[in-house]
Amino acid sequence: MAELTADLFVSLDGFALGVGAGPYFGYSGPELDGWVRDALTRPHLVLMGRVTYEAMAGISASATDEVGTGMNELPKAVFSNTLQEPLAWTNTRLLKGDLAAEIRELKRRSDVPLRTIGSITLVKSMIRLGLVDRLRVTFFPLVLGDAGREPIFEGYPEIRLELVHSKILDSRLLMLEYSPSPA
Repeated sequence: MAELTADLFVSLDGFALGVGAGPYFGYSGPELDGWVRDALTRPHLVLMGRVTYEAMAGISASATDEVGTGMNELPKAVFSNTLQEPLAWTNTRLLKGDLAAEIRELKRRSDVPLRTIGSITLVKSMIRLGLVDRLRVTFFPLVLGDAGREPIFEGYPEIRLELVHSKILDSRLLMLEYSPSPA
């Protein structure tokens, strides 16, 4: 069965984005860039919700840089009951209906790991359903305060986690990988 990893990038005060913060909250660096490029070279199926799909498709569909073309080549699945086929972004399939049933079927049939990019609402739903095998959170060293948008963990159920891996990138970013802890 394929493992599902949910990836989230977060400010220290728990936001997914901030007014004027830009990509990677303005903290791009050689190690983070290398991690992103390396992740794109590993076979996996990218899962995302409609909002992330629309944002990423608009950026990556016409990209010519290494990261953009890597995203274009990866197989992707978008969960949405409002999008219609055909989808504009190559290698993307549309999944509708029962999220739990669709994810379980993907995990059962996939010969590659599953991974989310952003998709805060989708990740929250998958965690509530007990479908996430790994939660990888990368903390960026800034407090957004009033400029913060999209609080990452708002509305989550209580979930106990066990730290399975940690890494520091560019001497300032903290990447923590957790697995759900048995009750």
